[in-house]
Amino acid sequence: MRDRIRRRTKYLTVSAMLAALGVIILMLGSLVDVLDLTVAVLASLLGIYAVIEMGGVYPWLIWLVTSVLSFVLLPQKTPALFYAAFAGFYPIVKEKLERLKKPICLTLKIVVFHLCLGALVGLAWLFLPGLLDMEGAQWLPAVLYLMSFAGFLLYDFALTQLITYYLVRLRKRFGIK
Repeated sequence: MRDRIRRRTKYLTVSAMLAALGVIILMLGSLVDVLDLTVAVLASLLGIYAVIEMGGVYPWLIWLVTSVLSFVLLPQKTPALFYAAFAGFYPIVKEKLERLKKPICLTLKIVVFHLCLGALVGLAWLFLPGLLDMEGAQWLPAVLYLMSFAGFLLYDFALTQLITYYLVRLRKRFGIK
């Protein structure tokens, strides 16, 4: 009983520190405009650690707390939006999907990406209608879609490589299991 309480307290403390670090990382992207996507991806790496080492509800709590606090505290909200809408929860979903067979896993990952992208485009259309009505640039949405899809595939591949490297090399060096 005591060990279970200690473990929960430890996990909750680590989760709070990871959420605070995630907000700090997103704050850097908020201060430097061109780092929006980069810091969202870097903050999502904290979720990978939580998924591997703690599991359960803790990665979801880190994503939720980091998202809410970054929306409240950041002066520019785009890093928080990228983190909350995709990068923050994708490592958690990726872990669940990779338990499935390869073709189903890849299909569901692509579906998750398209749902998130569709939601972001829908929000942009709803709240920023002039943003999508660019005269003389009818090809721009297709180019942006292709670039975002290529970025997603690269992000997924890089996450797989980082997770493998962590499990094979870093975990032993840090003395974790």
